[in-house]
Amino acid sequence: MTPVKDILRALKSDAAEDIALVAKAYEFSKRAHEGHTRYSGDPYFIHPAATALILAEYGMDAATVAAGLLHDTIEDARASAEEVEKTFGKDVLSIVEGVTKLGKHQYHGAERHAESLRRLMVATASDIRVLIVKLADRYHNMTTLEHVPEHKQKRIALETVEIFAPIADRLGMGKMKRDLEDLAFPYIDPDAYQHAVEVRKLKRKENAAGLLKLQKEVQRLLAHRNIKNFHTDIRIKGLWSLHQKMHRKGDDITKIYDIAALRVIVPTVEDCYTVLGIIHAEWNPLPGEFKDFIALEKPNGYRSLHTTILTPEAGIVEVQVRTEEMHREAQFGIASHMAYKTLGGDASRRSFITASLSWFSWLIPSLFRNQQSTGTATKVNHPEWLAELKDAHTEAESGEIVDGLKEDFFSHRMFVFTPNGDTIDLPVSSTPIDFAYEIHSGVGNHAHGAKVNGKLVSLQTPLKNGDIVEILQKDSAHPTAKWLDGARTSLAKRHIRTALENEKQPTPVKKKKKG
Repeated sequence: MTPVKDILRALKSDAAEDIALVAKAYEFSKRAHEGHTRYSGDPYFIHPAATALILAEYGMDAATVAAGLLHDTIEDARASAEEVEKTFGKDVLSIVEGVTKLGKHQYHGAERHAESLRRLMVATASDIRVLIVKLADRYHNMTTLEHVPEHKQKRIALETVEIFAPIADRLGMGKMKRDLEDLAFPYIDPDAYQHAVEVRKLKRKENAAGLLKLQKEVQRLLAHRNIKNFHTDIRIKGLWSLHQKMHRKGDDITKIYDIAALRVIVPTVEDCYTVLGIIHAEWNPLPGEFKDFIALEKPNGYRSLHTTILTPEAGIVEVQVRTEEMHREAQFGIASHMAYKTLGGDASRRSFITASLSWFSWLIPSLFRNQQSTGTATKVNHPEWLAELKDAHTEAESGEIVDGLKEDFFSHRMFVFTPNGDTIDLPVSSTPIDFAYEIHSGVGNHAHGAKVNGKLVSLQTPLKNGDIVEILQKDSAHPTAKWLDGARTSLAKRHIRTALENEKQPTPVKKKKKG
């Protein structure tokens, strides 16, 4: 069982009130769960204590860590909301109630899948901390999945890979994403899991000595060029990620270069490019394998330089170069941006939620299109589709909700640009149709052509990362049924369907007045 001293030691704040809050929540939860056991037969309190430790290690504030300790007390331990609010305040209660609501929705086919996704999205719209507690809760549950009845294991594992891991990825929480995927993998496909284990083990055995030699040579070169305060490590690819990549490469392991990657951590952005130059001067880079995620960071905030080099020591090796800040963000994502100091009372909660929404709106611009300053707080205007998710009963079919969220939120993303240089974040394989509707429904409804990088293309042309897109408009232009085949995002499809339906409506005939 995780001792309270371990949680307090991991807590980033040393303020007396924060320490007291977490310690009080620890004792409250321990008493509330007394006599309760898990599937393994262990005391139930092991779970909330472990969840709280994960949250503290991720740098979450004291209220969130306390909520991690209390997240099952209302649902499972029959503590009342009034008691939690009286003892710990509205802020903690709000997080606990949010996590409790999420816990009621499980993966049981399309209908419940849609509901689960809907609730998760609503939680992120109100307080991102609810979702982070749920991720920590799911992480610890996955470490003990072997004790859950066998008929439930695959359902929980699929839910983890299809819902929770992509959300962790979208929040930039790379470590959480990888851990969730690898914990779920053996329950989804045991044979594929074992194959990935063997492939990774074989490649590591082949390259281990060469990688260590390469690492020492890089260290020597950087020290010789007077690069200071750097450190290196070797990153091993996650098993689920390796399995997915092998599938994309037709199971040809010779086409996968990043099973093990050398990572170089330096103090500044300038150092990143200097190190890259030193490495390229010593080893030949593979054409087409260099990626600058500093100049053009990923939609989830990931920043790093990636290059693949040919070495005599270890063959083809991926090298990642980043700053310490970039590395922390890559591991912990949005959690790395959370404030640690308590301001006190409701002001603390407003500050924290405003900071969360601000970071999240930058992370996923399509969720928070317009922000208007209202003094010290920020008023966020949610787009139409997010508001629709809050309705318990929706006219949309479950499949449509799932498809829309998977396409817009969980898919791989790319950046394209307007002629003025504004960045538009779209799913991979989007077309000018999606681009047009992302800008404005009026632009989409009157599009009759597009220019990509200055050349005329059809509206159904798939866009690539970094394209500059200009939409040509004409008043007489209007959507056609063919556009649905070329549209990638649910936003574009919805506007096209609406326009097509409006065209079918008969124009009312005006009656002539008598006399």
